[in-house]
This record gives sequence, structure tokens and C-alpha cells, in this order.
Amino acid sequence: MMDWQPLILTFRLALVTTLFLLVISIPLSYWLAYTKSKLKPIIETLVSMPLVLPPTVLGFYLLVAFSPANSFGMWLDENLGLRLIFSFEGLVIASIIYSLPFMVHPVQAGFSSLPSSISEASYVLGKSKLTTLFKVLLPNMKTSLLTGIVLAFAHTIGEFGVVLMIGGNIPGKTKVASIAIYDEVEALNYGAANSYSLILFAITFCILL
Repeated sequence: MMDWQPLILTFRLALVTTLFLLVISIPLSYWLAYTKSKLKPIIETLVSMPLVLPPTVLGFYLLVAFSPANSFGMWLDENLGLRLIFSFEGLVIASIIYSLPFMVHPVQAGFSSLPSSISEASYVLGKSKLTTLFKVLLPNMKTSLLTGIVLAFAHTIGEFGVVLMIGGNIPGKTKVASIAIYDEVEALNYGAANSYSLILFAITFCILL
């Protein structure tokens, strides 16, 4: 009988990660699109790093940072009661960092493509920057927002290296579908691996379509 827990956990992780990414990426993308700060190239580079960095590198440094054996991980554990390694919360944070460019880049491009006259007209009518953002700019870039949401969600579903490094392989807690497929292949259980793979393939195809 097929174990559905890894699939449920995978889509729960993708949903939570995408929601957090949407909240984080809108102000970050807005700033990147309109700022003239000299820090912009550095921030853009940091945001884009997961696109080219091996997932195991990112996973390793997160594992080291979150470990209670190190000062930051110890501080999280003692002051906030958070032990992020081998936990769902750790998977969420790792996934947010790893999928960040897939949300930020489309949303930033959406802001950059809007003519300045739209926001200027809003300011002339006495609207604040916050009102202009939510009532004027975002409604005019729905395609960019949808693209970012879809890409971030789909990318999180396919994660392997980062989630394995930071979360390990704990059934019902950190064992997502990609790790379940790896386990089944290692056990030469190709039927179960094929079932997981077909379900992920079909759902991801539908999401992207």
C-alpha cells in the first residue's frame, strides 16, 4: 500500500513556503525595482545565488548555522525554543531561501514593466505609497504575481538536496516526496518510486500548465 504522507508533507511545505515567499518578495521586489541604492547589485546577487549554487552547499551552511552546537543555533534553542535542524520549520526556512529567486525575479520584472505614470497619477490623487502598491500596482501585474507563485510552488515540490541536508529523512516530519523516491530507488522498489514520480510529474505539469 502506498504511503501518502511524503506527498502530503511535500505539498504542505510548498504551500507554506509559497505564502511566506509572497509576503517577503513583494516589498523586496518593490525595493529592487525602484531603488537607486548602491547595495542593489549585492542584494540582487544574494537573491539569485540559489539559482547557481549547489543545493548541498546551501543545505550545509544552513545545517551548520541552525545546529545547537553553534552560537546562532544555540541562541534559537535557548531563547526561542526553536530547533530548526531535522524539523518542518527548518525545511520551511531552507525552502524560502532556496526558492526566493523564483518568486522575486518575476515580481521584480512586473514592477519594472509598469509605466511610472500609473504610480504618479495615484500620488497626484493623494494616495499613499502603500495604497498605491496594493490598489494600483499589484492589480496591474497579476501575471507576474501568478508566475512567481507557480514557479516557487513547483520549485519547492522538486527540492531534494537542501531538504535532505537540513531535514534528514524522518517519516511524517521531514520525509518529503523527493526523498521518498530516492529511498525507494535505493531499496530497488521501482514500483513505489514510479508511483511517487508519476504523481509529482502529473501535478507539477498541471500547475505549470
